[in-house]
Amino acid sequence: MSLDAATAQSLRNALQTVVVVPVMPFAEDGTPDTATCERLATRLIDGGITVLTPNGNTGEFYALSHAEARQALEAAARAARGRAEILAGVGHDIATATEAARHARDNGARMIMIHQPVHPYVHAEGWIDYHAAIADAVPDLGVVLYVRTERITGGHIARLADRAPNVVGVKYGLRDAARFAQVARDGGIDRFTWLAGAAELTAPSFWASGARGLTSGLANVNPGLALSMLDALRAGDYGAAMQTWEDARRFEELRAADASADNVSVVKQALAQLGLCRPDVRPPSRPLPPEIRTEISAILRSWGAFKNARAAAGAAS
Repeated sequence: MSLDAATAQSLRNALQTVVVVPVMPFAEDGTPDTATCERLATRLIDGGITVLTPNGNTGEFYALSHAEARQALEAAARAARGRAEILAGVGHDIATATEAARHARDNGARMIMIHQPVHPYVHAEGWIDYHAAIADAVPDLGVVLYVRTERITGGHIARLADRAPNVVGVKYGLRDAARFAQVARDGGIDRFTWLAGAAELTAPSFWASGARGLTSGLANVNPGLALSMLDALRAGDYGAAMQTWEDARRFEELRAADASADNVSVVKQALAQLGLCRPDVRPPSRPLPPEIRTEISAILRSWGAFKNARAAAGAAS
């Protein structure tokens, strides 16, 4: 059964929000801690987040086995229980991505996000074929494209959508606002929901050019901060949005440094300092050095996060 027009529009509407990529916590023995994963996802939903992307890059997708990725999806789906949309990350070869998409659908997901192919040889025509094959295999699911290379133009996206009408959104992961404006208009500014895929620091400039949602890893730690930016952007209050931008800035700069080498490590370290999960990451990510851990503590204090964590712990006891 194909995605009907009304459902496609409802999915586009659902994406016009903060789309959070949850972390995958690990237990002391290095295995996925799915119970904590579910608790963290529930915390996000309780905090007002309405779309989760299990198996995104902040979830260390490429460091998980296929079985572990299924566990991550199932944990997020248990937490959602109809209160949030699941936008499941899928990727690798076409068969693996298709199998993961069907597994996500069987667990209640209505959308998938197809990761940028990591094959060393990617032609734009092959990029279209790759995404079309996955989208065609699950015509009843909404599809979100994850674009992380400037070689993919708006024209390529439009041609793909002509072949795969269940494409409902584009997560644009580059930081170039001028190029985003071009790609979104060439691809179809009203055809998809366009997401600021490099998170809070790109959201104001991308919003001015037509983005209507943003992705966030920071929201794992402080969902209220990300939602404050969303509220300001929806209201057209760019002054308030930029104040939130300043509040998020140093945390996001730590994540973006050295080609985003510590992207996940920074988020997990912050969660660990709040007592929410272990800081462990898998290679090729790394544990953080003391000076960065100290800076994260200062950021959390500036947000009042430690006080909020103590208050939440007291309320739960």
